[in-house]
Amino acid sequence: MRLESLTLRSIRARAVVLKLKRPIVARIATLPDWPLILIDLLTEEGVVGRSYLEPYTIKAMRYLIPALHDFGEMLKGHRVAPVEFYELARKSLHFVGYQGLAMIAVSGLDMAAWDALAKAARLPLCVLLGGAVGPVKAYNSNGLWLREPERLAEEAIELRDEGGFTGLKLRLGRENARDDLRAIHAISASVGDGIHLMVDFNQGLDLAEALRRCHAIDDLGLDWIEEPIVYDNFDGFVRLSSRLKTPIQIGENFYGVRDLHRALQMKACDLVMPDFMRIGGVTGWLRAAAIAGAAGVPISTHLYPEVAAHVMRVTEMAHWLEWQNWADPVLQEPYKILDGMLHIPDAPGVGLEWNEDAVAAYSAEL
Repeated sequence: MRLESLTLRSIRARAVVLKLKRPIVARIATLPDWPLILIDLLTEEGVVGRSYLEPYTIKAMRYLIPALHDFGEMLKGHRVAPVEFYELARKSLHFVGYQGLAMIAVSGLDMAAWDALAKAARLPLCVLLGGAVGPVKAYNSNGLWLREPERLAEEAIELRDEGGFTGLKLRLGRENARDDLRAIHAISASVGDGIHLMVDFNQGLDLAEALRRCHAIDDLGLDWIEEPIVYDNFDGFVRLSSRLKTPIQIGENFYGVRDLHRALQMKACDLVMPDFMRIGGVTGWLRAAAIAGAAGVPISTHLYPEVAAHVMRVTEMAHWLEWQNWADPVLQEPYKILDGMLHIPDAPGVGLEWNEDAVAAYSAEL
């Protein structure tokens, strides 16, 4: 096989805003809308690499889209090489720092570059990376926000049955801790013993409250307790993980691989779940997965289920894929879930193609 050489022509980034079927209601925010940046990496050879970013807030797109267009101007005429693009783009923003919006923009570029390279090779990304097309174990994270506990029991059954899931994530952090316990018990009773339950506080507690609340749920057989305190309080996570039996999960807010490495060195968590727009796209994930593998720490994904499925097929300590279908309205062919497994299409690249009619309908003016 001869890998076709690609030359970057330009980058096009577009803003769309979708309505969530089940709005996000967490302790720290309520989000009825979901912004996406659709990225097209255009090459002189006609191959188009695609990716998207999910920056949570609409106003963040006003800064990220110009950064992506700047990358396109900077890299115009360069051979498409994801690792090289990753380094050049990061270093171009060195003086404003490697984290935050800078890393998010780099990650969007990186994912699109890997998609283009796999398309040029006429291979699914997981195959280009040395793996094989196949299913990936997923849990459903599309709901179970901070609603009344009694209403969550019915929703949990819906979420389980959407794809034969064996894992569900529910959010905690209600004003009264007893209501969180009621929510867990209501969901457990409705879905039965065969379902894995993960809980996420979405960084909503201070350390003292986290110690109290996490001890109260420590004997309930939960798969993990996720981000009870603010994401960068690694010292606090060390105290929590050392005092609890239930595994502590963090990582969606690791900005680059060094954050993950530091967390593991400090024993701040038992599990990690990097987010693709913060860890550094595919390039950052591969580096993070190698560190987690060497440490023997299970690694799960956060958002971006399409690219996540591909890299999980080549990840030593692959744990759970987080399934959220929030980008589906603008995709021509959304990925399929069957028996709790996400199935990768046997198609070149990541398998993202935009539904342009939907893109036009959801287009956002910034």
